[in-house]
Amino acid sequence: MRDTIRLTGVRARGHHGVFDHERADGQDFVVDVAVEVDARAASGTDDLDATVHYGVLAEQVVAEIERDPVDLIETLAERIATAVLTHRAALATEVTVHKPQAPITVPFTDVSIRIRRTRGGALPADRAEEEE
Repeated sequence: MRDTIRLTGVRARGHHGVFDHERADGQDFVVDVAVEVDARAASGTDDLDATVHYGVLAEQVVAEIERDPVDLIETLAERIATAVLTHRAALATEVTVHKPQAPITVPFTDVSIRIRRTRGGALPADRAEEEE
């Protein structure tokens, strides 16, 4: 059984997007991260090194948002997932990148991409459905 650490609503300003004004002006991005861990070692020893330090993780997410611009939120999500999986205790992650100020011409609340990655790469579609 896997346990989950969640960070919800991590917000930072980035300059991602395909339009010049997005790159120049920037906008807020909001990220949700779920990290699958086996928490038994950490809870059994009460040792922070046996889990994912969520404070450090939050800072890494902000750093990825504030880093050099990319065109797509898919690319941003992949960068964040890669950073999450650098943590030794992270078995898998689900990253959702929200772009609430996306340049869309109709009223909307949010645009987002959600990806799931494991240490071995993305789950095949049939396995991902089985795990939900």
